[in-house]
Amino acid sequence: MNVNVIKTKCDKINVKLTNGRFKNIWKYRWLYAFMLPGVLFFLTFRYAPMWGLVMAFQDYRPHLGIFGSEWVWLKHFERFFTLPDFWMLFRNTLLLALYDLIIFFPLTILLALMLNEITREWFKKSVQTIVYIPYFLSWVVIVGITHILLSTEGGIVQHFLFNSFGVSIDFLTSIDWFRPLIVMQMVWKDAGWGTIIFLAALTGVNPALYEAARLDGANRLRLIWHITLPSIRNIIIILLILRLGNFLDLGFEQIFLMVNSLNREVGEVFDTYVYRVGLVQGQFSYSAAVGLFKAAVGLVLVVGANWIAKKFGEEGIY
Repeated sequence: MNVNVIKTKCDKINVKLTNGRFKNIWKYRWLYAFMLPGVLFFLTFRYAPMWGLVMAFQDYRPHLGIFGSEWVWLKHFERFFTLPDFWMLFRNTLLLALYDLIIFFPLTILLALMLNEITREWFKKSVQTIVYIPYFLSWVVIVGITHILLSTEGGIVQHFLFNSFGVSIDFLTSIDWFRPLIVMQMVWKDAGWGTIIFLAALTGVNPALYEAARLDGANRLRLIWHITLPSIRNIIIILLILRLGNFLDLGFEQIFLMVNSLNREVGEVFDTYVYRVGLVQGQFSYSAAVGLFKAAVGLVLVVGANWIAKKFGEEGIY
């Protein structure tokens, strides 16, 4: 067949595909319009700032700008990895991240299963509202409530302990209580909100499966173990993979407000360290290198977890 004929046919096919694509875009124009603000948000606040990562390889000076600053390549990374405090920061961040993954994440699933088992609709909605409310409080308010309850100077819990047992525990400055307090705050504030996706997934479970299992004599626990959990397994895996992407991102506000000079040994994490050396001390390039290290770890964890999920026959996120 003549090459020109083949080229002409390919051009016609491309024109048809292009026209069909534009027709689909116009057909679903309102869906694209709803999607536009989200796309603009990510382009503005997620992708555009990535240009600043080049500072991690420079000796950045604000008056010179990115184009005029000297390139030092891996100097800041070498400094960070040889820093005496590196392993302290890594240990503190890793432990809190593991607590979040091992304690907080399963609790959201458990809470969703418990809410799903409530049969009285008015009671279910009331409980959902109560557990959702703390999510809308800022970390400043949460930490303020923690101080009111646990402060050695007028704290309600301290008064109870002293009047009942004659003891006083300094929760807010103790290195032993710092991590449990952080986990309890995360559970109280975010656990209820974290159940929303799981509850939505539970509504898609086929009721006929429960009826068939009941006819076979399955009790409620058997129903949860053999029907409910397998039905939402894909959702659990996807959310777990996404959570691994923020594995070392614990949230700056909560840790910053809870850390003080007495518990800094166990409370200082990468987020607060970046704030201290980057914004307070003005070491922009060095703090950018620390942030890039965190992002690289999250990327490796997401890709690795997704690969493992695919190996076991799950869908993954891509």
